[in-house]
Amino acid sequence: MRVRVYPRRRFMAAMATMAGVAVTAAFSAVPGAALAQAQNYPNKPIRMVVGFPSGGAPDILARIFSEKISPSWGQPVVVDNKPGAGGNIGGEAVAHAAPDGNTLALGTVGTHSINGALYSKMPYDMVKDFTPVILLASTPNVLVVNPSVPAKNVQELIALAKSKPGALQFGTPGVGTSLHVAGELFNTMAQVKITHVPYKGRAMAIPDLLGGHIPMMFDNLPSALPVVKEGKLRALGVTSAKRSPSAPDIPTIAEQGLPGYEAESWFAVFAPANTPKDVVAKLNTELNRIFKLPDVQAKLKTLGLDPVLGTPEALATYQRSEITKWAKVVKDSGAKAE
Repeated sequence: MRVRVYPRRRFMAAMATMAGVAVTAAFSAVPGAALAQAQNYPNKPIRMVVGFPSGGAPDILARIFSEKISPSWGQPVVVDNKPGAGGNIGGEAVAHAAPDGNTLALGTVGTHSINGALYSKMPYDMVKDFTPVILLASTPNVLVVNPSVPAKNVQELIALAKSKPGALQFGTPGVGTSLHVAGELFNTMAQVKITHVPYKGRAMAIPDLLGGHIPMMFDNLPSALPVVKEGKLRALGVTSAKRSPSAPDIPTIAEQGLPGYEAESWFAVFAPANTPKDVVAKLNTELNRIFKLPDVQAKLKTLGLDPVLGTPEALATYQRSEITKWAKVVKDSGAKAE
């Protein structure tokens, strides 16, 4: 048997070629953008998907990001409102997008904590299909009523609801929103039955509330506060554990006979799963910078939004705790999305 001996130079060249193929294969197997893409990010316009109509807190936060980041990064941020299904339509669009940081979700407690328990079929996994970027802000919700409602406080509303089981209705911007489960939590803790009337966004619910077609509504404080200050609606209570600095005269629901009642909304940025860590880190750093700017902080305070900020890891931990909390609330209430 003859054994062919290769010259050392040819052997080393062959090994180098094999190593190059292996390295190329290894990089191509990494999901998401290549390392060079992460270093050059962003190199094209960014799309921020909001699963709700314009005008609400998620849309406001997305537009602050859009306005502030474009001058420093040299790329526009396009706010893309995709309302419907409690924010699931917008969430699905981002879950299935390329993981390169050019498509982001302005997620909410509904889209990324509540909907998984509320909907029998979800178009995405709230955890596995996303990469947490940053928890931007939180805000209390507020229970508001049409001025024609005789109840002047929460205790009077509970008494009214008990005198007319199932007759009263509360509106929300949609099934699965924090406002929906805030109402269901209210029903459970107050032992009343107030019927949920979901709308396709706040813009469609408010005219019916102002017109008296529905008597009450759970709304985000930033959205409701201007209308309350105009005297067009009456605020009975905020859903946070403590009174909001933006509206200290509005008592909490908890202090009006429902101790332990708490249902805040929060808003966060998520990228598709497998987005490169360098891209996530760059986004997180820039978002922390933007939302710490004095003019942005002042605007958030005026709107009743409390900045949170922090790391992607902090958002991931908080999201897991919120999923556990709201799964129990949904189960105890028996609420389901059709």
